[in-house]
Amino acid sequence: MARYTGSVCRLCRREGVKLYLKGERCYTDKCAIDRRAYAPGQHGAASARKKVSEYGTQLREKQKARRVYGVLEKQFRGYYEEASRRKGITGETLLQILESRLDNVVYRLGFAASRPEARQLVKHGHFLVNGKRVDIPSFLTNVGDVISFAEKSLESPRVKELVEAAESKAAVTWLERDLNTKSARIVRVPARDEIDVPVAEQMIVELYSR
Repeated sequence: MARYTGSVCRLCRREGVKLYLKGERCYTDKCAIDRRAYAPGQHGAASARKKVSEYGTQLREKQKARRVYGVLEKQFRGYYEEASRRKGITGETLLQILESRLDNVVYRLGFAASRPEARQLVKHGHFLVNGKRVDIPSFLTNVGDVISFAEKSLESPRVKELVEAAESKAAVTWLERDLNTKSARIVRVPARDEIDVPVAEQMIVELYSR
């Protein structure tokens, strides 16, 4: 399966906002966008002064959403088409679908420092959904699903670190976490104001509606 393997700090610099793709590093003075707040490349600093077209603005919002969730173009379009078929506001529904991805749920629970790490943990088979091992990061969870660590995974030093770190982090309100059993349940679909991604989703809808 194709995936982005370059520097994730370049992605933040290209979009001009922190996408929090490197976990704790993004909160320190080592963050690339704090040190070089312009697009990467030879003409990166000059590009910040250029006027951006309406299409360009819409494209940047789509790229920003893709990069936050670590989704490639074909898969992202598939999510959009699914959102457009469902009832409700298409842009908001699109974000709700992206939030329901297993790797994102793991990240939201505090069981990973970043979405890329959550994706890696899922691919290595560290999580169960309703008692069954799922190693597909894009697996879409549903309300009522129970996510938990595989029993053997709890012996991993890194997993122990993550569980310990999760104790000081509050899970999002649409997830019910139990640190005693190292598990959580999805209690409802998140509302738009509970999805803290720096994306203007209506522009994505306008882009795909062209």
